[in-house]
Amino acid sequence: MRFVIQRTARADVKVDGRVIGEIGRGFVVLIGINRTDTKEIADKMVKKMLGLRIFEDEQGKTNLSLDAVSGSLLLISQFTLYANCRKGNRPSFVEAGEPAAAEVLYEYIIGECRKHADVVETGRFGAEMEVGLINDGPFTIVLDSKELGM
Repeated sequence: MRFVIQRTARADVKVDGRVIGEIGRGFVVLIGINRTDTKEIADKMVKKMLGLRIFEDEQGKTNLSLDAVSGSLLLISQFTLYANCRKGNRPSFVEAGEPAAAEVLYEYIIGECRKHADVVETGRFGAEMEVGLINDGPFTIVLDSKELGM
């Protein structure tokens, strides 16, 4: 599982030109689901993401977590995070989760995040989306379950 976490001042997601989700201060999280991912891995990834202390405190140090700043989440499913570009110029997506199973895990992640954050907005699984954001910093973190030993 891969999460690309972007600290944002504000963000939105559109489908067919209409805003379906928007947040203020918080995280835009692009979520890539691998074919071998499980709910247990999702639980660990969500816990790690929510615990990241990447907001500035009163001294300007990145020392505060999402909940400490009453931050929001915008969760976007993005299978292209599992693009394999090792051979040729056309990416392969064989490592990405099968759509039906990936959607179940994506919805599970949304549910788990809603237990811990007051505002959780989402994209639409499998849809063509336009994601707009003001990356605060810019500050971007990549969490990969394999690199974290999950």
